[in-house]
Amino acid sequence: TKGENQPSPNFNQYVRDQGAMTDQLSRRQIREYQLYSRTSGKHVQVHGKRITATAEDGNKFAKLIVETDTFGSRVRIKGAESEKYICMSKRGKLVGKGWYMAFTRRGRPRRASRSRQNQREAHFIKRLYRGQLPFPNAERQKQFEFVGSS
Repeated sequence: TKGENQPSPNFNQYVRDQGAMTDQLSRRQIREYQLYSRTSGKHVQVHGKRITATAEDGNKFAKLIVETDTFGSRVRIKGAESEKYICMSKRGKLVGKGWYMAFTRRGRPRRASRSRQNQREAHFIKRLYRGQLPFPNAERQKQFEFVGSS
């Protein structure tokens, strides 16, 4: 019969291809967070062109804007105060794509070539900025309230 000898589509390849380009159909998401470094015990901050994990909770340089506009998991992170994006150079210095961002216990950036996904230095917790409500829009918050039965 027709189509029996055709190879099955490679979904993983499709996801990689779609994630590599901007998707005009997906809705763009912009969120504000702090990133808490598991290693340094502080928050990632973008202070001018310098990126460290030494900020206290609520520090204005620790407020990060996380943007996504693609199918898949590609994101852009920039400092809200400095308006500079976090990326890395070809030498693995924290300024690129395909690398894992990691910090030492003192909050200094680690070379990306020495950073792996499973290392503690590359683990972060996203946290809301101090004083920020999870749902700033009151109407949206009502959608998630529990309703008692009578």
